[in-house]
Amino acid sequence: MYIPAHFAETRPEELHRIIREHPLGMLVTHGNAGLDADHIPMELDTSANEHGALIGHVARTNTLWQRCPTGTPVMVVFRGADAYISPNWYPSKLETHRQVPTWNYEVVHAHGTIIVHDDERFVRRVVALLTRQHEATEPKPWKMGDSEPAFIDKMLQNIVGFEIAITSLVGKVKLSQNREARDRLSAADALDVRGQDAIALAMRKAG
Repeated sequence: MYIPAHFAETRPEELHRIIREHPLGMLVTHGNAGLDADHIPMELDTSANEHGALIGHVARTNTLWQRCPTGTPVMVVFRGADAYISPNWYPSKLETHRQVPTWNYEVVHAHGTIIVHDDERFVRRVVALLTRQHEATEPKPWKMGDSEPAFIDKMLQNIVGFEIAITSLVGKVKLSQNREARDRLSAADALDVRGQDAIALAMRKAG
């Protein structure tokens, strides 16, 4: 990934934030058939090792866990907030007329090696963690105990768990840091008006 110095994000807490707020990762693999990508919600475990780990699961019918046995190097892409930026939003455009459109975004690449866990105990833990995380804002959060044990047991048999031991996190946050503060803040205001408050807030914090 091309990363100009002013767009590089190296703070672990910010890299972890982007992953946690946007947990649907694009798991990129390379096997005998070439490149492939699977889109999978994952849970970040920062206590696992120096860089942390990602855990998730796939359908047993998905050949990912067979194509990429334990020890296979992989990359997971997490896309944060993003938005188109019009040059008309820059005050300086009216003065110089030397501005062009661009796209702002946050992204993290997690590199690591995959560990396949084809066992019920691991899979049950993964499902419980993901459910607890994403049901937390519901008035009455769903939990596995809401369903018959036999039904849950059957569903768990149909998935395979995995863990990705992270070896490095590479982050890029392109938030108009290379522009004048008035241009960056004016563009953030324009995004707010359009309901894109997440990227607007990130741009304000980038100053």
